[in-house]
Amino acid sequence: MSGIGHNQGPTMEPGFGWRRHAWGKARAELMPKLPIEVVRLRINRARELGLDYKTYAGIRAGTGRDVIGFLFSTNALRMLNRNLHMPEDRREQLSVMRNCARIAVVQPPLDADLVAQAHDAVLEGASPAPLFIHGWDATRTRIAHATRLAQAPASAVLLVGDTALERTWAQAGRLAGYVPAETFFAGAAR
Repeated sequence: MSGIGHNQGPTMEPGFGWRRHAWGKARAELMPKLPIEVVRLRINRARELGLDYKTYAGIRAGTGRDVIGFLFSTNALRMLNRNLHMPEDRREQLSVMRNCARIAVVQPPLDADLVAQAHDAVLEGASPAPLFIHGWDATRTRIAHATRLAQAPASAVLLVGDTALERTWAQAGRLAGYVPAETFFAGAAR
């Protein structure tokens, strides 16, 4: 036991270096080592989804499953007025995504059915967004409806949003995660 005045630093007794080495080695052995073929497959999957590998790997490690669906807020899609226009760079990025569902979460005054019809080439559907006046349960219900459209469990769906409120949707809906629109669409701007 250390007494008064001990700074709780590392022990200086013999064998400290060996214990540090053994601890570091044991910890490294706990980390998964993936075969190169698996890493290549996951890199290709990240490309199909339009995600950078670091983001994809983090989500996969955190949830234990692949991302098979996306919810995009209309803010993230820059659909900010009633003419339902989506900028071409956003539309193009959505069109190159493969093997995943793409669902719009539509804020008023836009109508979810009209958004789905106007962008059926790049979106599989649209669902009404939770409102800022909704509590946690109502928010969860609205996000659950959107994930059902994606035909995916919530833990396999990623939300791409543009505001702090939208980040809470991912938490309420128990989604795989949240990616800011500026991060997701960064490649589209280049």
